[in-house]
Amino acid sequence: MQNKFAWISTPDELWDNKKEMITTALESGIDHVLDLDDCENIRKLGNVKIISNSEDADIFLVGINGEGDGFLELSEDFTDSVDIANARKAKSEGKTVCAYVIITDKAHEQLAVKLGSIADYVILVGTDWTIIPLENIIADLQKEDVNIIAAVRDVDGARVALETLEHGTDGVIFEANDFNNIKKIAQEVIEASQSKYELKIATVTNVKPLGSGDRVCVDTTDMMKPGEGMLIGSYSKSMFLVHSESLESEYVASRPFRVNAGPVQAYVMVPGNKTRYLSELVAGDEVLIVNTKGESRTAYVGRSKIERRPLILIEAEYEGQTIRTLLQNAETIRIVDENDEPLSVADVKAGDKVKVYIESSARHFGIAIDETIIEQ
Repeated sequence: MQNKFAWISTPDELWDNKKEMITTALESGIDHVLDLDDCENIRKLGNVKIISNSEDADIFLVGINGEGDGFLELSEDFTDSVDIANARKAKSEGKTVCAYVIITDKAHEQLAVKLGSIADYVILVGTDWTIIPLENIIADLQKEDVNIIAAVRDVDGARVALETLEHGTDGVIFEANDFNNIKKIAQEVIEASQSKYELKIATVTNVKPLGSGDRVCVDTTDMMKPGEGMLIGSYSKSMFLVHSESLESEYVASRPFRVNAGPVQAYVMVPGNKTRYLSELVAGDEVLIVNTKGESRTAYVGRSKIERRPLILIEAEYEGQTIRTLLQNAETIRIVDENDEPLSVADVKAGDKVKVYIESSARHFGIAIDETIIEQ
């Protein structure tokens, strides 16, 4: 599942009131603002992307004139040909383009599809909104490289838009006029972006201490709870759930932001159902935190620490398939057993049941593909 996103449009209020709403949106993780009047002031609030019809906008807007009662309206001067011509002209000038279409009839629906083949983003606003036009447009644009954004008014509308036709829209936009609404919609978008991984129960078949190797600790900007960790393995399509260092130990203090992940060549699951080598991770990269139910959330790498440490090989089997990973040979390093309990590598033995993730597709450059690849 890809990451969903939220944008805001600014309310028609005095700057001081508008500023508070934009600041709340930024604090909630929303950093794209549609505004036609206060671009210069908005940029002073943080690292923000401005969607506007001005030439210095980060994302150039076609199809609106700024009039309306909460959502910006189509200008009466615009026609299909003018909208499309403006979008093409802006694209030819190297601009990132967003088209804004109010869906009132089939003709506007068709206009949205035409613009979707040109623009980078299409904002869809419904007057007498139903689910049907949104379904049609998503279906018609599924092969185009465009982000579809639904204008919504509340968290319920955001949920419907993000789930339509299973895939849903890529994002939502709403008027930032209520602090609680901003926070609720931002949280809904985060939850809609979460992938779920079906974890299997595999049987440990071999545990073998090895010599030293370069292993990676992944320190994230999130605090993990007991039961959370990362999917890590020697093979890109079969991984163990490696537990975070969120548990207290008589040997070291807990580090709930950390997963002592494995050697440099191991794979780790990242957003978008992709994998990365542990050695590639640097500050600012995204990784997936996964819990014992397979639920995931995105976190950022604060740092990746590589040190030489003794390693241990763990092998398991699931329905005839062998799964392997190497971990640091230390009591504080844990995988997860069939009862969702952390299991130290110091205690793991043949016959133990542990949680793993099995990918049906092979991977090429970290992306799942339909291809036969043998890893051993």
